[in-house]
Amino acid sequence: MISPDYSIEKFKTATRIVTAPSAAVVSFDSKTMSDIDDEFSDIDEDEIEDAVEVEAEAEVDAENGDDKNAESGEIVEFGEAENLGACPKCGSAVHEHGANYVCSKSVPTNAQPTPSCDFKSGRVILQQVIEHDQIKKLLAEGKTDLLEKFVSMRTRRAFKAYLSYDAEAGKVSFAFEPSKYPKKGGAPTTRALAKAAGKTMPGKKTPAAKKSAAKAVKEAKPKAPRKTAAGKAPSAALAAIIGSEAVARTEVMKKLWDYIKANQLQDSANKRAINADAKLLAVFGKPQVTMFELAGIVGKHLG
Repeated sequence: MISPDYSIEKFKTATRIVTAPSAAVVSFDSKTMSDIDDEFSDIDEDEIEDAVEVEAEAEVDAENGDDKNAESGEIVEFGEAENLGACPKCGSAVHEHGANYVCSKSVPTNAQPTPSCDFKSGRVILQQVIEHDQIKKLLAEGKTDLLEKFVSMRTRRAFKAYLSYDAEAGKVSFAFEPSKYPKKGGAPTTRALAKAAGKTMPGKKTPAAKKSAAKAVKEAKPKAPRKTAAGKAPSAALAAIIGSEAVARTEVMKKLWDYIKANQLQDSANKRAINADAKLLAVFGKPQVTMFELAGIVGKHLG
């Protein structure tokens, strides 16, 4: 049986993956399992689910325990307490202390009031009791036997795992046996093999590709020039102000306002009112109009 590939590319969310020839190791630093790559389906999904969820719940169990001495600064003396092995971080003795197995230099002692190491591992992790023989094996060989009584806090399901010391991360992690289940979906497709080899194959375009192609075609198509509004001939009274050429309504309004401002015909007390001079009187039909009336009056003088 070919061992599955546990390389870091198999995860999108795990922040620490340790590759081993006989087991997949998932650190407590993983954050979520919502984005685990589909290609990782060759590992037992139940094990992976528990492994990745364990990170949040086991952080406290495995590393933060009930270690009040380190926080309070109270001196600890191990005396004749059993030396369980050498600390994997600094080589000092590891003892049972409170809810943890701790390095003798990770708590204040008479010999060293200020801790210089931070190694510790929980005596109970997810309801699995870690016996002395297993912590000794972990310290001596870097890995425990397969432990069968871990219980997920979220799903309440029991699962099996090893405890393994991750030297790079400097902490105890879970490790799992290779999957006993075949990869879902049968043999890999030609497209999957080509993808693994970094090659591309012609085929159906993805929705994103179709959208991009359609957008490119749309952008490449030249835009038709904007049609200008047909001009209308002004009446004789209006032509005396803007000229006799046929013009669009917008151009009429612009020329009319240019005339009003040039001759200072806006009322000084009320800028919204326009006072008619001799030429405008023939257009307005009265000595004063408001700017809101202007468009309607102009419309009557365009034929």
